[in-house]
Amino acid sequence: MKAYWITFYRSISDPDALAAYAALAVPAIEAGGGHILARGLAAHAFEGGLRERTVLVEFDSLEQAKRTYESPAYQAAVAKLAGGAERELRLIEGLG
Repeated sequence: MKAYWITFYRSISDPDALAAYAALAVPAIEAGGGHILARGLAAHAFEGGLRERTVLVEFDSLEQAKRTYESPAYQAAVAKLAGGAERELRLIEGLG
């Protein structure tokens, strides 16, 4: 069953840290089998949502997404972002 990795940014305080993160994160996600479906500022935000950066990544399975998040390559990217953004990341399974 497909799985989706959704990252919601609340704020970005250091654009350079975000760029350094992205330079490592994109190849790490792709190496883990992820396909970035959408990324950028929200076109609209409703019900208390923020018009900040959102990223949607598709994986073939929840386990594949989790392995990619926990991989040394992706964790190296996260280290580059440290303190540069406030965000939350969720992994969810598709409906079938």
